[in-house]
Order: sequence, then C-alpha cells, then structure tokens
Amino acid sequence: EVQLVESGGGLVQPGGSLRLSCAVSEFIDTSYWIDWVRQVPGQGLEWVSAIDNGATGTYYTESVKGRFTMSGDNAKNTVYLQMSSLKPEDTAVYYCVIFSVGAWGQGTQVIVSS
Repeated sequence: EVQLVESGGGLVQPGGSLRLSCAVSEFIDTSYWIDWVRQVPGQGLEWVSAIDNGATGTYYTESVKGRFTMSGDNAKNTVYLQMSSLKPEDTAVYYCVIFSVGAWGQGTQVIVSS
C-alpha cells in the first residue's frame, strides 16, 4: 500500500514562504500524477496543483499561479510545493494525493496570519 507523508506546514506571515514536502513510501511502476489539494475547515476540497512522476509537467489552479511551484526529486521519491507570497486565503490543510492508487497523505496545516 502506497503511503504519502507530508511535512513542512506551519505559521507564516502574509508575504512569507513555506515549502511542503510529500514523501512517497514506495516505487510505483506506472505513470502517475501527484496532486496537492487543500481544505479550509468546514469547506470543500480545493485542487491546488499537480505534477507527473517524471516531473515533466505541472499544473496549478489560477489563484496560486506565479506564487506556488511544484517540483519532484525522483531519487528521494519526494515532491515539493514551494509556496511564496502567501496570503491569508492560502490558510488550509494541505494534502498530497495520488488519485490513481487512492493514496492520501495525513495533511499538513498552513496558517498565513500576522
């Protein structure tokens, strides 16, 4: 069973930066995408970004374009979400997900507040 472990969340002031990490527990012998989604308590899930496992393609929701960058390190089986120019509306629990195998991380809290 593939497991995803996120880290890197925390409290940051508006305009600040954070880098989230998502470690994949095992090699997956097929092409797949890793997504980041986020959820504000009491609200639905919002898709944020995605990267393919070859790290050749990335996609972002409009609200984070130019501020968030997703990347991957295949040697470490880890993907990253570099978040810059953070805004209070980025506050949420962030999850990494591999939808094709039904794997979800435990979530990491990001709070953007002064």
